[in-house]
Amino acid sequence: MNVIVVKSAEEIAKVAYEKIVKELEDKNNFTLGLATGGSPLGIYELFRKNKPNVKHVTTVNLDEYVGLAEDDQTSYHTYMAEQLFNHLQFKENHLPNGNTKDLEEACKTYERLLESHPVDIQLLGIGENGHIGFNEPGTPFDTPTHIVELTESTRNANKIYFENEDDVPTHAVTMGIGSILHAKGIILIASGSKKAEAVKEMLYGKVDINCPATALQQHQNVTVVVDEDAYSLCKK
Repeated sequence: MNVIVVKSAEEIAKVAYEKIVKELEDKNNFTLGLATGGSPLGIYELFRKNKPNVKHVTTVNLDEYVGLAEDDQTSYHTYMAEQLFNHLQFKENHLPNGNTKDLEEACKTYERLLESHPVDIQLLGIGENGHIGFNEPGTPFDTPTHIVELTESTRNANKIYFENEDDVPTHAVTMGIGSILHAKGIILIASGSKKAEAVKEMLYGKVDINCPATALQQHQNVTVVVDEDAYSLCKK
């Protein structure tokens, strides 16, 4: 893995944004895998500010909560619309469908979409427990798009986006680790000391399903962009 250590979250966003735009500018058709949460906000701000040409870019998102309508203010559909899709004209935008009675079929449908649109660059964050997407510890590395029960720590981390703690969904539809590893290139971003242990395990720990991000050690094209706090436990 190629590791880039910078001083701030703003620098993380700048480095990641520039790498993504350089890649998508070089192709006539491009599939960009996107993430949600707090980590990519600076990247999306730069997209809104600079407005690169993305008419040839298809986006696919990592995940969506189960049971939330697309127009729910706390859904990832709404998050992506507000952060990116309402501001730039992409070719197509896709997120998993978490608001359907047949979630198993929704997972299969999304996996078929990923097969027909191979991801050129997948943007990832990392959870404090090492999760990528919503793939919690214990998830097999060959897992396709699937339904996951969110751990207490993940729900606690996401409760800041909801009015009440009880409103945080208990399940999500997520690209599997196998789906993520099919991306041609991966950019993972992390900032802050809370992510330091997960970053250390991802980079230097044993490849093990108890830290899902260690699966990235098996990928040939991963760039990790972190600030000094997130990298602090990796220093010799």
